[in-house]
Amino acid sequence: MSRTSSGPEWSGDMLSKPEMVEAFATQLRGVLKGQAQFVADVREEAEAMWKANRPEGYSSFEAWWRHRWVVGPFREIQEHLEQASKLTFDLEARYRKGRHEIPAARQSAALEKKQAKQAGQVTAGAPGVIPPKPVGPPTPSPAGAADGFLSLVSKERSA
Repeated sequence: MSRTSSGPEWSGDMLSKPEMVEAFATQLRGVLKGQAQFVADVREEAEAMWKANRPEGYSSFEAWWRHRWVVGPFREIQEHLEQASKLTFDLEARYRKGRHEIPAARQSAALEKKQAKQAGQVTAGAPGVIPPKPVGPPTPSPAGAADGFLSLVSKERSA
């Protein structure tokens, strides 16, 4: 498999920002839905073709059985593609939770623990150290959803 120079090469830091994962999941969902629709169209045509051109010499049961045998894989492929499209929502949610919400909660808990420890050590006349504020979970940006994943990667690399 050769790579072309037209697009950026893959690296793990491409999915380091929530808007990148959101764009990737949205774009992947669109591709999967398009492929599921393509399979559905082929399946529909295959079913119509089979019904219109039943082979001679088959009993009605045998014709039904062969039709099911031929068209069944199309249905299964379509169902798998639709399931994969639904899984992109899990991908997005797990990323957001695992990379932003849980670390932010841990950071704020550690900060509170550190503040409690320092509060016990600080004397009445000494000035207190102001710790940095914890980073909250990212807010979804509507502008990031409109851009595709690879266009966001290109923008980030050119900046």
